[in-house]
Amino acid sequence: MTNIVLATDGSPFADAAARFIIEGRLLRSGFTVHVVHVTPEVTGQVRAFVSKETIDAWHQEESDKAMKSVSDILAAGGVAFERHALHGFAPERIVAYATSVDAQGIVMGTHGRGSFFDAVIGSVAGRVLAHAPCPVVLVKAQDKK
Repeated sequence: MTNIVLATDGSPFADAAARFIIEGRLLRSGFTVHVVHVTPEVTGQVRAFVSKETIDAWHQEESDKAMKSVSDILAAGGVAFERHALHGFAPERIVAYATSVDAQGIVMGTHGRGSFFDAVIGSVAGRVLAHAPCPVVLVKAQDKK
C-alpha cells in the first residue's frame, strides 16, 4: 500500500492540497492518505499548572479542528485516509512521521508568501522540503477573483 502524508494547519491552503489529492492530477489511486496536524509543545510553566490530561485533551481538540475540513474533502472524494494528531516542532514531526510510514510523498498547502518573507521568518513547508525523505508537493490555493 502506498502512503501519502497530507500535512494540515486547518487553513484554506491545506484544503486546496486535499482537493489536489482527490482530483488525481498527480497521484494514482490505491493509496492511503495520512492526515497529520502538529500542535506545538506547551512550555514547562504551563505543565507546572495544568494537568497532563488537560494538555493532551487540548492537543487533540486543536488537531481535530484543524483536520476536519481536509478529512471532509477526502471522505467526499472517496479517498482512504487516517488522522494523526502530533505535537512538537511541525517540520520535524511531519518529516519523522513520513519516514515512519515509508511515505511515497508529502502534500502540503502553501501560503506562497515569497522567498524573502520565508527567509526572514522561516517556513514549515520550506523546512519539510529541505529534510523530507520523499518527494514533497506544495499546492497553492487559487486566488478568489
